[in-house]
Amino acid sequence: MEPKRTPSREIGEGYTYVGLGCSFAGGILVFLAAGFGLDRWLGLTPLFTVVGTLVGATLSFLWVWVKLKADAEAERGRRERR
Repeated sequence: MEPKRTPSREIGEGYTYVGLGCSFAGGILVFLAAGFGLDRWLGLTPLFTVVGTLVGATLSFLWVWVKLKADAEAERGRRERR
């Protein structure tokens, strides 16, 4: 029997996705800041800022994708056990 879906449970599930969005944005900002700091330290044009932003976006996207895939697998496993 599937657990009853209540508004509080659905809100709790929503926070998972809010957390993933914050992780995605935070990863981009961390690598952007690191690239900016490296550019300032080396006195270069915004080369490392752009590279850092792209690397941060790629790694953050992969992190979110892996987490969503793991959640989907866990949900599939729960449904199969019923």
